[in-house]
Amino acid sequence: MTSLITMDDLTNEEIISILDIAEQMLPIARGEAYTPILSGKVLANLFFEPSTRTRMSFEAAMKRLGGSVLNLGDVSTSSVVKGETLFDTMQMMDGYADIAVIRHPRQGAAKYSSDAVEIPVINAGDGAGHHPTQTLLDLFTIRKCHGTLEGLQVALVGDLRYGRTVHSLSGALARFGSSLTFISPSSLSMPREIVQDLRNSGVDIVETEDFLGSIESLDVIYMTRIQKERFPDEEEYRKVAGVFCLTAKDLVNAKKNMIIMHPLPRVNEIAPDVDSTPHAKYFEQAFYGVVARMALLCRLLEVDVQEAIE
Repeated sequence: MTSLITMDDLTNEEIISILDIAEQMLPIARGEAYTPILSGKVLANLFFEPSTRTRMSFEAAMKRLGGSVLNLGDVSTSSVVKGETLFDTMQMMDGYADIAVIRHPRQGAAKYSSDAVEIPVINAGDGAGHHPTQTLLDLFTIRKCHGTLEGLQVALVGDLRYGRTVHSLSGALARFGSSLTFISPSSLSMPREIVQDLRNSGVDIVETEDFLGSIESLDVIYMTRIQKERFPDEEEYRKVAGVFCLTAKDLVNAKKNMIIMHPLPRVNEIAPDVDSTPHAKYFEQAFYGVVARMALLCRLLEVDVQEAIE
């Protein structure tokens, strides 16, 4: 693996290996230990779309391991506004950094970027395409809470049409034998090609608009926000905005170990009273982004973590 563009770039064994390394990174991410195994390495953070958690967790991951970070910063103050192409921008990064992370509004931009350079490239979200590092931290969270990735009942809720997080996560969960329930308004259903590919591979899938009907059978509820910025028509957005809102009273019949996740930011799809329940794991999930990305950076930069830590 020289870059990470989609989860298809990883075998199941590689996924588990990255999650195992991430587990070892927990004390470093918490500031309880300092192991500068990426000292002298430089990460280029290239975010052409807004980001809080992904950008900052990559920066935290690199710095916790002793590396340095170059941030593109506000696109409006970069040479992009002068007409510089993505190819030319990436060519510059090839000379400035050892590894690059890119988020871009255009689907396929991460693959294009990786083809333009010699350094490893990590896809941090390409339009409505994929978000593989979010999937890695999601899998880490699920395994941390349930002790396994095998055979779980998982519901993905909300914007399944434009939500790159659920596009990546659904395929990964399927590879570990999860049963999937897709809950969304009909206008925001999971793309047909993804559903068909999953079914062709033998995955048990239920598609429904009934938000609360299956809660008592679930191991994971993965909420997502309705993404206003992905809608070409604001009137269409208003029709579905706020259609789902999970509250504490909805969880009365949930399994005790059922967990609620969200890639964040949330708007109004999870009520604040859920935060104090034992099911809420979304802030913990956000922290796990640091360790998952630490492990991935080490993997792509070919650092022997075991030798370094020991």
